[in-house]
Amino acid sequence: MKNLAENNLIRFVNVVRKKDALYANFRVKGLRNGVNFSASIAVDISSLELHPGDTLEKIVEESARHGVKEFKKAEFEFEGIATAVSPDHLGVAQLG
Repeated sequence: MKNLAENNLIRFVNVVRKKDALYANFRVKGLRNGVNFSASIAVDISSLELHPGDTLEKIVEESARHGVKEFKKAEFEFEGIATAVSPDHLGVAQLG
């Protein structure tokens, strides 16, 4: 983080139309208890009670609120180191 002003901020990036819906995109950065994190959140505007005719401010605020709420509810699971290293690989370089 360059400064504390960037800590735990949710920044609006853009609204994009994909084949199936409109998405509000956000970038999240933070630092807490020695953990530096960053994430991208895309919120389907049609999943909220919003429509493209609403003001951009309303779409951004409601989408950010919904995105953060769902992100906090997410239960992340560590896949483990065993999946990153194949069983037949010793983890050392072999020359020769």
